[in-house]
Amino acid sequence: MQLQDVLYGVAIKNLVGKTNRVISALTFDSREVQQGAVFFAVKGTLSDGHTFINQTIAAGATVIICEEIPAEVNPEVTYIVVENTSVALGIMASNYYGNPSSSLKLVGITGTNGKTTIATILFKLFRSLGFHTGLISTVQNQINDKIIAATHTTPNPLALNQLLKQMVELGCTYCFMEVSSHAMVQHRIEGLTFAGGVFSNITHDHLDFHKTFDNYIKAKKSFFDDLPKGSFALTNADDKNGMVMLQNTKASKKTYALKQLADYKVSIIENRFSGLNLEIDHTDVFFKLVGSFNAYNLAAVYGTAMLLGQDKLQVLTLLSNLTGAEGRFEEVPNSKQIIGLVDYAHTPDAVQNVLSTIHDIRKGTEQVITVIGCGGDRDKTKRPVMAQVACDWSDKVILTSDNPRTEDAHQILADMEAGVSPTNRRKTLTIADRKEAIKTACHLARPGDIILIVGKGHEKYQDINGIKYHFDDKEVLMEQLNLIS
Repeated sequence: MQLQDVLYGVAIKNLVGKTNRVISALTFDSREVQQGAVFFAVKGTLSDGHTFINQTIAAGATVIICEEIPAEVNPEVTYIVVENTSVALGIMASNYYGNPSSSLKLVGITGTNGKTTIATILFKLFRSLGFHTGLISTVQNQINDKIIAATHTTPNPLALNQLLKQMVELGCTYCFMEVSSHAMVQHRIEGLTFAGGVFSNITHDHLDFHKTFDNYIKAKKSFFDDLPKGSFALTNADDKNGMVMLQNTKASKKTYALKQLADYKVSIIENRFSGLNLEIDHTDVFFKLVGSFNAYNLAAVYGTAMLLGQDKLQVLTLLSNLTGAEGRFEEVPNSKQIIGLVDYAHTPDAVQNVLSTIHDIRKGTEQVITVIGCGGDRDKTKRPVMAQVACDWSDKVILTSDNPRTEDAHQILADMEAGVSPTNRRKTLTIADRKEAIKTACHLARPGDIILIVGKGHEKYQDINGIKYHFDDKEVLMEQLNLIS
């Protein structure tokens, strides 16, 4: 492919060398450079790609995309100076793979909680409607029935466009994609064409990265600001920042809600562990998902399907038979008459959503036993709040390890314990070993009680000092429940 063909849309500040040259690959990783490659000198949080420019030229790179030209230039190499190499990477990656997003109806889902469930149910729905469909999510990426492991909520621009190209080649007409705030700030979705965007909600999260809640809101809002005319922007009107997201969008503005007037209005008729009975767009339907937070997710899915031109009755009929994403308020079967639940909740708001749902459904005589931890190397300010929420909504709480990563698990637990009030200490245990914590919860439970394990959901590992050890909350909970006499 010719370099000049992949430069379309890139704002070039300075050019040294020729653009009519054949290129073999694009990369931002100096270790992956091959002969004839284009190397993007990206300024990351841990390293600056500009320091590797000479190394990549020695390895065969013939084009350098940079923000500053090196002091010494190689006459055999083309140097292209841009304002932001990450932006250029997104645009050029899209061009290199044939702009696959423009051949799909790509819908981005963003927000603090609910992204994975909304994207996954949309994927399942459109597969059930008979469409070739793609999914890009935290749990997994999928092209029709082919599952591809996910390493990030939103992949880097090269992996992302390569994945979208595969979808197009396999006949997909729709793709539903989680869009993280990190991806927006890091320009991973630059160059993509979206048919629509969906906003779920925004609560306390990722302040280790964004520093302030205002920055976090601005990151989410930037996605809607950039949606093209002719696309749609669907927002949760009940969220206090829901309409903020649409302030500057050129897309068609639509809303869904349970409490406010909205384009797609939902009311909860009945909420129980077996599912939700909802009135959705004036139609009474039973769904297999549980909880008011899932009523919002279903409203978002329904609204998106309507905006994509699908038939109302067919959509509602198919939706009533679908389940949510793995590890999201997922019940673990057992023979002990104990309700075991696993959920990915890892923010104060998400933990409260799950526990308030349990509170709404429970009869009142059973215990709610919550096992909860917080991830290491992440926002520390939410740790005491998560512990406080768990204690306020549970009869017993076991604080334990989550993914400590490079932090000391005991220090994380100490941060959480700071949020436990003196009155709540009597119902709180701290057990650093996650398996022992789950085992203890099972031994404390009586028939009819509810055990909730939160924080990891679908994850099949525990990250400790850079090593991922096999650990599956569902697997451990099922094993321990079946061991108790």
